[in-house]
Amino acid sequence: MTADAPTIALLLAVLPAVIGLINLCLLRAPRGAVPDGTLVSILIPARDEAANIATCIEAALAQRGVAVEVVVMDDGSTDGTPDIVRAIAAHDARLRLVAAPLLPEGWSGKMHACTRLAEAARGTHLLFIDADVTLAPDAAASLAGHAVAHDLGLVSAVPRQRIDTLGEGVTVPIINLLLIGYLPGGGRAFTRLPGLAAGCGQLMMAERQAYAAAGGHAAVRSTLHDGLRLTRRLRAAGYRTEIVAGAGIATCRMYRGFGESWRGFLKNAREGMATPLGLPVWTVVLAGAHLWPFFLLPSTQAVLALALVFALRIAITRRVREPAWTVLLHPVAVVIALAIQWTALVRALMGRKEGWKGRAYAAPETP
Repeated sequence: MTADAPTIALLLAVLPAVIGLINLCLLRAPRGAVPDGTLVSILIPARDEAANIATCIEAALAQRGVAVEVVVMDDGSTDGTPDIVRAIAAHDARLRLVAAPLLPEGWSGKMHACTRLAEAARGTHLLFIDADVTLAPDAAASLAGHAVAHDLGLVSAVPRQRIDTLGEGVTVPIINLLLIGYLPGGGRAFTRLPGLAAGCGQLMMAERQAYAAAGGHAAVRSTLHDGLRLTRRLRAAGYRTEIVAGAGIATCRMYRGFGESWRGFLKNAREGMATPLGLPVWTVVLAGAHLWPFFLLPSTQAVLALALVFALRIAITRRVREPAWTVLLHPVAVVIALAIQWTALVRALMGRKEGWKGRAYAAPETP
């Protein structure tokens, strides 16, 4: 171990601390007046979502400040999802249920469902949400108003993540850590480069004409990561995109327990960090800042490095309203995040496909 090791670890910790501080200062809640004639189509792809769909729909129908319609696409559910939707639709004409056509070759299930939902929508703005997302009453109006006020083709947010188990606590918080601590600009609209775009597939609103001009979900048909791919597509087409603070406008419980969390993150990893060139770099960056300092104690630089990464994690946790107890698990979360990425890369190199809800996918190559 060289004498410079503690200094290197400190520098690796300073990087996310500085980026995170700037991003936390820039991150804002969506606000803006909704123009007359605005109609928000709330579009929900649903596959075996009987446990979530009623809560999701009822919150969507309870929107205020803007006219809404809600369209749910039943994507081959084998549980009671369509029956629940029909029962609610019988009492509210703003809700429609449509059935997904047979999944064409080369499409991922969600991209196909979102494409068909956009075709069925009548709104000026298309709000795509997952079936496990619960909108706050002003969510649609604030997102639409923000998009109009700031001339955005797409506005997205990470909902406040419900984390109820230890397994979720060591997996889910890494989303906001990476977004806020490692993406320069944090997906704000002034970072116009497509490579600095970001979005969250759980909650994305697109202006209808911008969505169509960029090719919509059909242009990223094979992806499992529309939050990243679609926002980049819109920026490449000349439209502004932005991530806003989502903790006040929606909640989501992504996964239940460690096993489901592992499988869920594994399916998306190949389109994120888990590439042969990218993952070794990410391993050095993340492990070097968040894990290596523990092995360099009691050096002053190691203490400072750990102080920085835990201060960042506390600040992010407070801002996104995740449980405070997850901060104590931060080193474990980083270890597991890297384990997921390396597992995904090895499986991809072996030709293994990842599955989700009865479907198997081979992730597209990273451009």
